[in-house]
Amino acid sequence: MKIKAIKHVFFDLDHTLWDFDKNSALTFDKIFKIHNVDLSLDVFLQVYEPVNLKYWKLYRHDKIDQMELRYGRLRDTFNEIDYRIDDQLIHSLSLDYIAHLSSFNHLFDGTLELLQYLQPKYQLHIITNGFEEAQLRKMNASQITSYFKTITNAEVAGVKKPNPIIFDYALNIANAHPKESIMIGDNYEADILGALHVGYDAIFFNYRNDDTESNVKQIKHLSELKKYL
Repeated sequence: MKIKAIKHVFFDLDHTLWDFDKNSALTFDKIFKIHNVDLSLDVFLQVYEPVNLKYWKLYRHDKIDQMELRYGRLRDTFNEIDYRIDDQLIHSLSLDYIAHLSSFNHLFDGTLELLQYLQPKYQLHIITNGFEEAQLRKMNASQITSYFKTITNAEVAGVKKPNPIIFDYALNIANAHPKESIMIGDNYEADILGALHVGYDAIFFNYRNDDTESNVKQIKHLSELKKYL
């Protein structure tokens, strides 16, 4: 069922349009080879991915800063799999991970087709908790920057999703009203509850099949957005 009165469509970036898991895995494979880290990538990623999500939740709630996020998620992962590595190498891997991440630009299946479908009908925007420089590199490398009228990140807004300030900041620079805006994202707490609290409509990109409240609109593939928009 089409949603009426929507003029502005706000997207999260990582895990929603930009395929973070795939690009991240390729990045770790690259930097492990550069630094001669003799470790199974599959074993590493199986531990790293939930650790990374834990650290991002701490970061969203201002329990840790950017440097603690980047270092701590690697340190905890290596500790958990009992791989001996010194702090200097962890810091080097942390820096190289950020440097090389945007050299891979895989998007979720259907991203470009969806943006081409939406752009003539709506103004499109990004709201991301990611770091400004890294997010712009990702968008430029994957050639999606031109589809978006505005890009709001946590660094410019001064707070992270789900804080209402970042959603209000995004509305302000987009010259949009919440009742004519909708948020699409993969993080139920940060994207969906955060947007609904401010008055946006929202659609949960639930590609992981997480358990959610039944009254929240959700999709499993980006092409399903065409049912609503």
